[in-house]
Amino acid sequence: MIEYSIHTPSDYICSHREKLLPDWSLPVRSILVVLQPAGMELVQQTPETEDQKQQLRQKFLEFGLAIVEKLRNLGHQADLFDPRTGLPVLSQAGSLRLDDVAVVRSTLGYPATRLGDCSGIVHPTWGRAVYPSILIASADSGLVKSVISTVEGLLETHHSLSG
Repeated sequence: MIEYSIHTPSDYICSHREKLLPDWSLPVRSILVVLQPAGMELVQQTPETEDQKQQLRQKFLEFGLAIVEKLRNLGHQADLFDPRTGLPVLSQAGSLRLDDVAVVRSTLGYPATRLGDCSGIVHPTWGRAVYPSILIASADSGLVKSVISTVEGLLETHHSLSG
């Protein structure tokens, strides 16, 4: 199961697009926030949490790459940011890394939590057992939503947040 919501880009993303995605020629028009429930809190770095993060990262990459491929086939620029590195998966990396926790905080208003070097989101239902991921596109939110509906079969269950 995942939750997702589509948002207009923040001023920060718009003003730093060249540092996040230097080879893009189009402006960012939508941000897709993807949240997945985890089987445990993910703020401590243990072998179990790292394994869980890798499984959730793989699910996001499969889901996100299918969306990106369809958007690109329609003539838009789109990419997902690797939650592990903060760098785009398909586009040239820029001088800035995307902080997925900060994006979730700014778009959904969920509080962040920090333990050592690891920061995370506090989800209203899942608590700290949540894995956030971000996809950015030059397409508007309506088209992104339409594309998502065509690829929803990749993961078992999807739940859209209003956004």
